[in-house]
Amino acid sequence: MAAKGVTYELVPVDPGSPPEDLVDLNPYHSVPTLVDRDLVLYAASVVSEYLDERYPHPPLMPVDPLSRARLRLAMLRLEHDWVPHVQAIQNGNKAQADAGRKRLKELLIAALPLFKASKFFLNPEMSLADCAIAPIIWRLPALGIVLPKEAKLIEDYGMRIFRNPAYLRSLTPEEKSLRELPQ
Repeated sequence: MAAKGVTYELVPVDPGSPPEDLVDLNPYHSVPTLVDRDLVLYAASVVSEYLDERYPHPPLMPVDPLSRARLRLAMLRLEHDWVPHVQAIQNGNKAQADAGRKRLKELLIAALPLFKASKFFLNPEMSLADCAIAPIIWRLPALGIVLPKEAKLIEDYGMRIFRNPAYLRSLTPEEKSLRELPQ
């Protein structure tokens, strides 16, 4: 939403103890949940695509169907392959967290060619895929993941996004404390 310049009210939620109104709005009791007038949306991909269509400037999806499909697949892979490891690191026991750290690091290194392909993730302009990936890259230090030298371009990619004033505005105070802000 910050990338679109949309004003919004952020309601922090403890996923382990969702408030009653979230339980009433969302059958999965998950975050993010977006309430826009009478519309209630949940699932990050659904929310982000809706916002991109509802607020078309700047566009965060390419115009051509092939590029949009590639970005959607990348976001699906991220959701299914990367996010569970982040959750294991944050919420699992020591063995689960260690395994999650190892696997997420492997996935990041395996994705190096995708980070090399363009200025942003699979796209010359910032896209919804970047909005999905940047929070993970932002959290790497807090997750205890140190990338090897050959993966420096992932950190460089992250810094291109983190220096964007909209990205910095989107961070909660807790998220800002996860890493030093870029200069």
